[in-house]
Amino acid sequence: MIAVVDYGLGNLGSVLKAFRHVGAPAELTGDPAVLRRADALVLPGDASFGAAIGEIRERGLEKPIRDAAAEGRWVLGICIGMQLLFEESEEHGRHHGLGLLAGRVRRLPTGLPVPHMGWNRLRWARPHALLDGIAPGGHVYFVHSYFCEPAAELVVATTDYGQDFAAIVGRDNILGVQFHPEKSQAAGLRLIENFGRIVAGGAVRPAAAARSCP
Repeated sequence: MIAVVDYGLGNLGSVLKAFRHVGAPAELTGDPAVLRRADALVLPGDASFGAAIGEIRERGLEKPIRDAAAEGRWVLGICIGMQLLFEESEEHGRHHGLGLLAGRVRRLPTGLPVPHMGWNRLRWARPHALLDGIAPGGHVYFVHSYFCEPAAELVVATTDYGQDFAAIVGRDNILGVQFHPEKSQAAGLRLIENFGRIVAGGAVRPAAAARSCP
């Protein structure tokens, strides 16, 4: 079962609907006990970094998310959910994230409308099972004002809005997409379907599971 993490904020219903549309077993839950039993966790996103991480900690969800990562279960972050995977964000002050991936979250450069809203092309940085069946250069839908600045080896795909930035990141069982696959029509639904197939393949071996950053 894929658990869509309900922390009281974010685009929860449409993410759950997208998983069910492609036939992936998914449940919306904010119950830590259910999160501990899930095969994979999805952190959806449509909120500010500080508010999102604050709700996750207030509701006792941080440890179940960290435990899933440490145990080799799959974790997928969507939009702000991807940003939460990193060490810190500069959105409205300095906020510490989950620290599952190395890097920080910064504001998009000035000179272009912010938030960035619209369709952008994906450029592959390296092959990944999330991209199976998605044509290089395919368009996906973004809504965000901040972007992730990850370690280079984490980048799976990039896009361009004033500068190149990471659109998809991944290491072992920790994955993130800056765009909204649930709003990205055929390409987004294929990515969600791909994630379901990845989860069905089983957890990453514990020795390869993601470690929290210091």
